[in-house]
Amino acid sequence: MKLASYLYNNRKSYGIVTPTGVIDLGTRLGARYPDLKALLAGNALPQAEALCHLTPDVSPADVIWLPVIEHPEKILCVGMNYAEKRREFEQTDPAPTLFVRFPDSQTGHETAVIKPGPSSQFDYEGELAVIIGKGGQDIAAATALSHVAGYSCYMDGSARDWQHSWFTAGKNWQCTGAFGPYLTTTDEVPDPHALSIRTWLNGRMVQEDNTASMIHKVAELIEYISTFTCLHAGDVIITGSPGGVGKKRNPPLFMKDGDCIEVEIERIGHLRNQIVEMPLSGNRAISAIAHATAC
Repeated sequence: MKLASYLYNNRKSYGIVTPTGVIDLGTRLGARYPDLKALLAGNALPQAEALCHLTPDVSPADVIWLPVIEHPEKILCVGMNYAEKRREFEQTDPAPTLFVRFPDSQTGHETAVIKPGPSSQFDYEGELAVIIGKGGQDIAAATALSHVAGYSCYMDGSARDWQHSWFTAGKNWQCTGAFGPYLTTTDEVPDPHALSIRTWLNGRMVQEDNTASMIHKVAELIEYISTFTCLHAGDVIITGSPGGVGKKRNPPLFMKDGDCIEVEIERIGHLRNQIVEMPLSGNRAISAIAHATAC
């Protein structure tokens, strides 16, 4: 089952994405579960699945895609988690590298990713996102995958010239991280470490790997993170990017206004966005720009 959050006729909703359209769950379950995060928190995926047989209500062409989880309580990001990426950056620390994103740094599928005006090194990173379905703390790796609701694609845009010894400033400009198109439930992904992952910039493949190459696997990350913070339904763990990022190319390759960036993960989805430059004057126009049609 594939679940998405979106705007339709200026109303926020969520639904089941099928090959022929979207079954709107907001009109059917919204009184009890107003958004997808609430659906997960209510352990209501079976209620959604029971509606999969219905005729779709909405054409995908008529929606504006929102981040899969629009307002996660936590977005925890893992750095340097693929062998090739670690070699590129000469990383040897065995512990997971973690940083956070803020919810307003996200945008949805086929909306604009905003290149920060003050950055000349806006880099791409295609990643597997893990969406928590059942919360908990001190979760053992042996049972960790039972806490996962599903997976999605993430383009973790990075302003490299705003990253120094810490990542926060380089990762949290508004609408720099794309999240979507949808959550693919775990029943469709038997093994999260047997998935091809690819990133394209303007039709050129710039990253290609397999999630088997992760240093720290999904279950291990959940165990590690849940030792110091309680995870909740709707929390998102972004599991790291393969090698091939623009920063380490010769010459460097960074995203610019008008570029098309795509992330595809086997079994999970194909995320596509257009890059739009933010005016140097500030962020006031971002919400309008972010709803621009993507490539």
